[in-house]
Amino acid sequence: MSDIDTLLARDSFIERGARSRARALLDDGTFRELVGPFERVTSPWLAMQNLVTQSDDGVVVAKGRLDGQPTVVLAIEGAFQGGSMGEVGAAKIAGALELAARDNRQGVPTQAVILFETGGVRLQEANLGLAGIAEIQSAIVDLRRYRPVIGVSAGTVGCYGGMSIAAGLCSYLVLTREARLGLNGPQVIEQEAGVAEFDARQRSLIWGLTGGEQRVAARLADACVADDTDAIRATVAELFRRGVPAVHRSDRIDDFLACLASVDAGPKATPAAVRDIYSKGLA
Repeated sequence: MSDIDTLLARDSFIERGARSRARALLDDGTFRELVGPFERVTSPWLAMQNLVTQSDDGVVVAKGRLDGQPTVVLAIEGAFQGGSMGEVGAAKIAGALELAARDNRQGVPTQAVILFETGGVRLQEANLGLAGIAEIQSAIVDLRRYRPVIGVSAGTVGCYGGMSIAAGLCSYLVLTREARLGLNGPQVIEQEAGVAEFDARQRSLIWGLTGGEQRVAARLADACVADDTDAIRATVAELFRRGVPAVHRSDRIDDFLACLASVDAGPKATPAAVRDIYSKGLA
């Protein structure tokens, strides 16, 4: 089979919407949505600003089984408000994670997958969104003591802002080559530091520094997978089988400080230089 035939035969995960992604990860016939669109739980703040709301506020919460194990999948719809986190959507994610942690304390070993396609906080909801992201982060740290919390970012929005911190708190992080992961987006960096520091028009620069392949090479993520639904599902299942990491990435403070200590802020960053820096502290 040629490369083109292989590409055409691939079941793209990126081209799926949030609900379809969640359903595809769970075992056949086990998908059950909680607080779904027919509940009409929308953001009250967008309506006040004459902005179009969405009946699930851009977040899908699904319960089911993955590889036979109780699993909750939290999928962010990047096509709605750039996947931004407001009060309602963030509460849905945090609440589901908190319930999963409670399940574990009651003897039900529930694991979680978060599908990150988000620019971070929803500016129209400001502090409410930030508080919601903080609750998500706290809930991840609570749940990951019992069962892995796996983050997946496939594309095309990427994972930025406070939600990139949430991704960094996950037990494992899975990216595609098309994904991007960073605290600040390219346009924000260019706006604040100038085009000489970061040209947001240079796509090769963006993916070279923040793309999935680079983030895995720099040990900031655990797997770079092709944009194929079966491949992503198999990778997530395998990471769940590994169990809770002995040391979570976010606990390796000294290692990351060692990386930062070797940074020379003078020269312009290159993908190769970034990989070299992280290899010294995260070997």
